[in-house]
Amino acid sequence: MKIGILTSGGDCPGLNAVIRGIVLKASIAYDIELVGIRDGWRGVVDGDFFPLTRHEVKGLSKVGGTILGTSRTNPYEGPRGGAENISKTLYGHHIDGIIAIGGEGTLAAANRLAGDGINVIGVPKTIDNDLRGTDYSFGFDTAVNIASEAMDRLRTTGDSHQRCMVAEVMGRHVGWIALHAGMASGAHVICIPEVPLSIDEIVSLVSKAHDRGRAPLVVVSEGFTLKGMDEAYSDKGLDAFNRPRLGGIAEVLAPEIEKLTGIETRATVLGHIQRGGSPSAFDRVLATRLGLAAADAVHDQAWGKMVALHNTDIVRIPFEDALGELNSVPQYRYDEAAVLFG
Repeated sequence: MKIGILTSGGDCPGLNAVIRGIVLKASIAYDIELVGIRDGWRGVVDGDFFPLTRHEVKGLSKVGGTILGTSRTNPYEGPRGGAENISKTLYGHHIDGIIAIGGEGTLAAANRLAGDGINVIGVPKTIDNDLRGTDYSFGFDTAVNIASEAMDRLRTTGDSHQRCMVAEVMGRHVGWIALHAGMASGAHVICIPEVPLSIDEIVSLVSKAHDRGRAPLVVVSEGFTLKGMDEAYSDKGLDAFNRPRLGGIAEVLAPEIEKLTGIETRATVLGHIQRGGSPSAFDRVLATRLGLAAADAVHDQAWGKMVALHNTDIVRIPFEDALGELNSVPQYRYDEAAVLFG
């Protein structure tokens, strides 16, 4: 059996650990031949493959990014796209199936291809932790650790000057990174997409913290909207999927907070630093376990399934269980953190 591995969508810490886990388990335990697919679905469409052996994956568990490269290609677009053309390409290279590592867009494409007869196994990947069907995705823990360390540093400079610091983290539709990093760093306000707040509510909490002699820390997801805003803030145009490129809401909030409170306020946008660097120990272990489980699923020919974390176990679920609805922060989790605000 010969299997191709791809990483698609945004990169994140832990992708290489998944690749390593798949290659080691599949080649050692099952004598399955592995090939790397360059740049996500683009490599599938173009037939851009290369051999993957133990040599290529040695020491990869601690390395960030992805040795396969990634892109946001739609496998159904273009003259060589579509299930029929892809099936011919895979057949021509004697490839029996694909392991697709990615987020909602990647897995939606994998589900569609599976429905059209292509052998596909999915591995969930998102630093936002917004995929249903899995308790956590690798990359999330690393992003939270990076954000928490950055906020700890902001707290010290804020304390020195008695400034209010506004830290913006990733999170287009869900606020898990902001919630966890904000709680870990002792934020006085956490703003997430699931819970719109007014500027007056934010200012009230900032003032309450300042009146206690604290330098306020506000943590905000990039997808947060103030009450009255129709959509998340964006001034950077559209991405490859014609979605607004988010980022900059912290720069909107900071001057408003300063104007309404009189407290000197600074904004910091963490941006892609949250995606880079070595994965945390938790993410290395989770990613490796998902890779091992994906190799098992290939051996069992459990096509059309995604491996996922349930409690502490790795299980297989249908693609549909991870698609269609995002894993949003429930109100009770936000209320739990809100007790600490101000």
